[in-house]
Amino acid sequence: MTQKEATRLVVGPFNRVEGDLEVRLDVADGHVRAAFVNAPLFRGIERVLEGRTPMDALVIAPRICGICSVSQSHAAALALAGLMGVEPAANGRVATNLILATENLADHLTHFHLFFMPDFARPDYATYPWHDHVTRRFAAMRGTAARAMLQTRALLLHIMGILAGRWPHTLAIQPGGVSRGVEAQECIRMLTILSAVRAALEDGLFGARLEEIAALTDMEDLERWRAAGPEGDFRLFLRIAHDLELARSGRSYDRFITYGAYPGGLSPHDGQRLWPAGVFAQGRVTALDIATVAEDHAASYMTDRARPNAPFDGSTVPDLHNPAGYSWCKAPRLSGQPCETGALARQLVAGHPLARAMVARDGGNVMSRVVARLVESARLLMAMESWVGMLAPGRPWCDAHREIPDGRAIGMTEAARGALGHWLRVENGCIAGYQIIAPTTWNFSPRDGAGLPGPLEQALKGAVVRAGERNPLSVQHIVRSFDPCMACTVH
Repeated sequence: MTQKEATRLVVGPFNRVEGDLEVRLDVADGHVRAAFVNAPLFRGIERVLEGRTPMDALVIAPRICGICSVSQSHAAALALAGLMGVEPAANGRVATNLILATENLADHLTHFHLFFMPDFARPDYATYPWHDHVTRRFAAMRGTAARAMLQTRALLLHIMGILAGRWPHTLAIQPGGVSRGVEAQECIRMLTILSAVRAALEDGLFGARLEEIAALTDMEDLERWRAAGPEGDFRLFLRIAHDLELARSGRSYDRFITYGAYPGGLSPHDGQRLWPAGVFAQGRVTALDIATVAEDHAASYMTDRARPNAPFDGSTVPDLHNPAGYSWCKAPRLSGQPCETGALARQLVAGHPLARAMVARDGGNVMSRVVARLVESARLLMAMESWVGMLAPGRPWCDAHREIPDGRAIGMTEAARGALGHWLRVENGCIAGYQIIAPTTWNFSPRDGAGLPGPLEQALKGAVVRAGERNPLSVQHIVRSFDPCMACTVH
């Protein structure tokens, strides 16, 4: 069969991906003509929550995932707080920011070092001048960067131990704050830990101070860094991205959504969030209207396919007999449109100039997603240092527990991979409905009733498939640039 004839490839399961993923590709003339993304695992945790006491959500919802369990815990606590009409104590808000940021930063480091960069150590790239360096640094099981990162990640997670007691599946995050306070000496210990993490990132990942990374503003800055910047894995990635033209790979709809995260910003009196909520499209930010979010089941193995479902009235009822179905993932849409979410979305809405410059030139793509994740890592660690200084030992850490009334509430936060929302409905003192839209549900959604592909499906269109490739490298780079967490995708 010649390359010009249409062929079908099924790529998967993917290694170095959290959970199960399968991608069906229609290939013609050496490029992907259409992609169909399948999340093949269904677990039904939303159904498990039905009929239970509302506070059980704090125990069960984090079990959706072991990588981003804090994000799930935070969303559940926010939904409960909305029903109870409670605001977290100031210390509790800052401590929650630190707990969430610890998990998100650990996820960013894990993705770059263990999930994304090892692909460039493959023999397929042996002719490139950076290949030997990449192999030494990132080859699976033996790369020096991976070993060093795991030590840094373990050190970072000591913050989780101090504030949350355990990870994953902590119960420290509560609707009114956190269940445990810390003393002054523990704050000093956290600053010492963050200082060591900073040193590790500045030495190996960036080769420069975090402030220099956060201050990058435009494509010329990136080009100068690639050509003559400090030696580090960031510069190495920029060289790879340049040689492989990763900025031309994996462009989706250029419509981005974020729910916002880290209330209080960088000072005790800041009423804003560090990352604000919003939608970025066509070069500008608009307000997020959460009431326009709905889930389409047209191509999902689910019932209730007649129309898109608002999450409060939605369902998670399996139906393998859907003739148009090809995934357990639902298709969330904002005002009927698919949206991409993640670090790039957060930095675009937050107004970071480099993120906006990258998207203005080439849209959301493999390179811009990874660069945004690294820039966010630098900014997040700097924020964590400020938050430790905002803690006030001896003052309240949690508002008193209150009775949970019947009603509806949404808990919205940001996991490392993007916008995470929990829609909670309580009737007669029990959970009557619980719907979760996770970041990878947004990014890896199937087609909807209008035939619109999900963001990854759109991003894969046009990907290069070389003769004889069964697992196309370009497809793998695009998939990994979204940092999928399939365990969170289908609940």
